[in-house]
Amino acid sequence: MSSKTYLPPQEALEHEWYIVDATDQRLGRLASEIAMILRGKKKAEFTPHIDTGDFVIVINAERIAVTGKKRTQKLYRRHSGRPGGMKTETFAKLQQRIPERIVEQAVKGMLPKNSMGKHLFTKLKVYAGPTHPHAAQQPKELKINTIPGAEN
Repeated sequence: MSSKTYLPPQEALEHEWYIVDATDQRLGRLASEIAMILRGKKKAEFTPHIDTGDFVIVINAERIAVTGKKRTQKLYRRHSGRPGGMKTETFAKLQQRIPERIVEQAVKGMLPKNSMGKHLFTKLKVYAGPTHPHAAQQPKELKINTIPGAEN
């Protein structure tokens, strides 16, 4: 008896839209939950090489929280590609300048480092404030509890 691996057909896959409020959420715990939803790992039909994940909208990215001294010691680096083109910025400065980038970088680091990861990253929408232009998709509110030991 030969059993074949079940592959869900692309037409049958439902891609939901979820909205997450990042107010007072811990950055790493929030990012890992979002990465699992984008990837579709909590679904029964998860397949590593097929996009089974959902879309995620993150609002209030400017109010994300970090613990310890990360606000002043965590560094974000980027390079222009030219000699001496390394720019370094602390968490606090980047949060004032482009708060969306903090959540985007954290989630991107938790996605696969291949073409599938690049595709999944396009399904993440991050906004600094409480408003977003995706009301037509009717996103469901997703409660992510990032406090250890608390009920989900």
